[in-house]
Amino acid sequence: MRWTIKPKPKQEDIDALADALKVDDLVAQLLLQRGISTYEEAKNFFRPQLEDLHDPFLMKDMDIAVNRIEEAIANGDNILVYGDYDVDGTTAVALMSSYLLRYYPNVATYIPDRYDEGYGVSFKGIDFAEDNGFTLVIALDCGVKAIDKVAYAKEKGIDFIICDHHRPGTILPSAIAILDPKREDCLYPYDELCGCGVGFKLIQALGSRRGETIDDVIYYLDLVATAIGADIVPITGENRILAFYGLQVINQQPRIGFKAIIDQINKKELTITDVVFIIAPRINAAGRMKHGQYAVNLLTETNMDQAIQFAAEIEKFNTDRRGLDQEITIEALGQIQENQEEEGFTSVVYKDTWHKGVIGIVASRLTETYYRPTLVFTKSGDKLAASARSVRGFDVYNALEGCADYIEQFGGHKYAAGLTLLEEQYNNFKHKFEKVVKESIDPQMLIPEITIDTVIELKDITPKLMRILKQFAPFGPGNMSPIFMAEDLKDTGYAKGVGKEEAHLKVSVVQQGSHRIDGIGFNMGDKLSLVTGRKPFNAVFAIDENEWQGNVSLQLKLKDIK
Repeated sequence: MRWTIKPKPKQEDIDALADALKVDDLVAQLLLQRGISTYEEAKNFFRPQLEDLHDPFLMKDMDIAVNRIEEAIANGDNILVYGDYDVDGTTAVALMSSYLLRYYPNVATYIPDRYDEGYGVSFKGIDFAEDNGFTLVIALDCGVKAIDKVAYAKEKGIDFIICDHHRPGTILPSAIAILDPKREDCLYPYDELCGCGVGFKLIQALGSRRGETIDDVIYYLDLVATAIGADIVPITGENRILAFYGLQVINQQPRIGFKAIIDQINKKELTITDVVFIIAPRINAAGRMKHGQYAVNLLTETNMDQAIQFAAEIEKFNTDRRGLDQEITIEALGQIQENQEEEGFTSVVYKDTWHKGVIGIVASRLTETYYRPTLVFTKSGDKLAASARSVRGFDVYNALEGCADYIEQFGGHKYAAGLTLLEEQYNNFKHKFEKVVKESIDPQMLIPEITIDTVIELKDITPKLMRILKQFAPFGPGNMSPIFMAEDLKDTGYAKGVGKEEAHLKVSVVQQGSHRIDGIGFNMGDKLSLVTGRKPFNAVFAIDENEWQGNVSLQLKLKDIK
């Protein structure tokens, strides 16, 4: 692990912000490191306001999209809400369809089959629209690169409105409207929305035409917050506002589908991390193991008994997913270990029987283990399909562009992408991908890095500090949970391995006679020898609360020790 301490802001800037906010230097420093330098910026950070959301009509083509939907409603046309099968796509479809159905009945949903149709807009989906009399398709979290599919639909008299957040190609589809803040000609002030976020901007615009205010659509922010967390988009700017209020909805007035999931877990208040690791995997499991429509059904259900049944089905999908995920990860790790001598700057593995629904999770596991840009392939029909994951700082999407001669289709983001190719191109692609990455990556990126906000002394870790740090949430890219380093710590003799096979490390430390504080390091049991015998050590950690038998105490959530 590389430990990198963020540069400390100028002391005069720390003093000025600390004085303006009446906080100590540590809090002022953490804020400055997040780009917050004034009282007004701090106010917006700690107290996000719905009225600070941008006018949706600032987005390119928004007025066209709203006009076309209003025209469809006036004419009594059938509207098909179409979305990808992952969390962002299914939450977006649930959001758009349930909003429109509030006042217009001729609306249906369509999620493509991961195995039969693959990612994004499909010819089969368009044929379904034609066969069932749909003349308008609203595509969410996909479509911005579906040039041939949209052209095919146009020939059949079917219009498309695309709500996407992926990077467009040089040519845009011939859709009626393309809402995508990443369009070069779109001047919308914030371009990091997720697909569900773009869908929310569309219902916000539709609502404004109907005389609705933001208070009339706040109910849908639970879906948006879930998509923001699951899609790992920055929790900055507008996303921070949407996630902040979305979490409030989840915790205070969750939709029936969420309540059916939450009621199964012993958790009073969910954070964005809980949403990512509890709610999102279950929604995702539907599309991975069976069909994404199961997730849409759960998220739009209004009857609690029915929702409980849907949630039980999805819980089984998630259990099955976990088993497959573990099994395939072991096989994939075995492949990498067998080929260790020839492994270089990338990890690329393939087996034709691996379940397509979990290869993305497996790619993430392999990246965590070997810390290389990683691709996991499986057979999908007459082609191979892969999920790509990257390491911090390296753009895997750009690397795939460099291999485009061997790829049939690809799309995604800087850190996660998907692709298909012909089986006979697998070896050519594998060698080319290794070459492209080798020539473009900084070797330092292949060493896992922990970014540390600042050095801290144990005496400064107080309940008051914890109360302030909690107000930094929701955490995510662009606003990660503060990470600290403390030096010259000594365990008080309580250090031990805990958990299954003593995989985790439990410590109780002091520093220069300070008060004692406990710490837990998950999957750090192998570092026990570094802290026993009162040997001094440095630690990197987040500050956490530990609740046990009704008592709450502060603890160090260890990331690494040296």
